[in-house]
Amino acid sequence: MELWYTEEHTPEVRFSIKVNRQLVSKKSAFQQIDVFESKEFGRFLTLDGYMMVTEKDEFIYHEMITHVPMAVNPQIKRVLVIGAGDGGTIRELTKYDTIEHIDMVEIDQEVVEISKQYLPHTAHKLDDERVHIYYEDGLKFVRRFENEYDLIIVDSTDPFGPGEDLFTREFYGNCYNALNADGILINQHESPFYAQDADAMVNAHAQLKATFPVSQVYQFHLPTYPSGHWLFGFASKRFDALKDIQVDTWKQLKLPTKYYNTELHCGAFALPNYVKELLDNE
Repeated sequence: MELWYTEEHTPEVRFSIKVNRQLVSKKSAFQQIDVFESKEFGRFLTLDGYMMVTEKDEFIYHEMITHVPMAVNPQIKRVLVIGAGDGGTIRELTKYDTIEHIDMVEIDQEVVEISKQYLPHTAHKLDDERVHIYYEDGLKFVRRFENEYDLIIVDSTDPFGPGEDLFTREFYGNCYNALNADGILINQHESPFYAQDADAMVNAHAQLKATFPVSQVYQFHLPTYPSGHWLFGFASKRFDALKDIQVDTWKQLKLPTKYYNTELHCGAFALPNYVKELLDNE
């Protein structure tokens, strides 16, 4: 008998991975958590049946959510990460010796504990001394701060269930207040390809654009996410992701990356026409 993980990307499109075995099946207070093992993608984590991270392609997502803002402002010292229970974003941030303090807010402690046990490649830096983990709601957490962070990374799930509140104007407004004058916000921005994902993408862009003076969108390719074409949002109080990139400074750091480089950084903001039209018409 063969075992397959199948995710419905639309009512007419499904994505499947052949599974060798299931390692975890657990219902937390917030969601269903599963970990599978496969030949093609290694171990992978799903939440409520939706793909979150695979060992094979996670580096693409985590490098692009982290190194783009760090190359724009290499002087970032204080970071807030909302979500990111698998630990991959934290792993990339801890590559920077200049970062002094990282607050991570994850609503579901079970995701963190399971990632530490079954996905050590992404989670092994969660115990870094600069990392402070809070198991609570990100929307409520960020309300408490003003002028506190240089960078906020919203590494959230899709805009339903536990991640729904992280796509609202209220949340982005609270993030704006929590950032200092040089602050940058990066958010998981959904996909432009399928209609439901595109609607969520347009909504997220509208909320950011209404909140921040600088609001940009960049793309990356992730094979295991719907359509493979995915986006992040870059919002800032003053930095422009293209005009202000510190190419020489970032290259001098000689950080090990498998996907990100400063040439790709610039190219990622060159969006296809159909994506531009969606964003312009929001």
